[in-house]
Amino acid sequence: MAVEEPAPDPELPQDARIGSLDERLRHAQEQEALRDDKAQPDPVSRIGQQMFGHLIGAPFGGGVIGWGLDYWFGTGPLLFLLMLFFGFGVGVRNVIRISKADSGGGPGAQS
Repeated sequence: MAVEEPAPDPELPQDARIGSLDERLRHAQEQEALRDDKAQPDPVSRIGQQMFGHLIGAPFGGGVIGWGLDYWFGTGPLLFLLMLFFGFGVGVRNVIRISKADSGGGPGAQS
């Protein structure tokens, strides 16, 4: 025995239902675009934060490693200072590498 499908609602044409669905989809896509625009950081500030992180993080990391090695070997501040300056050099090298890198064709790139 075949099951009969319910008849479509005669008061609501099918085009109105599709139009309503299209409208809700368009509204959802607009909301998603607004949310994505807020999540995108400025490329210039991103590069600045990255450089700041290298200039602070590399000497700090070198200093912590040097302090740990000094504590372990009992060499006083010798390895601490050596690794601190080494970390500073690595940070400066990374900043120079970032500044020379091509920014690509992303937003904010000048032609």
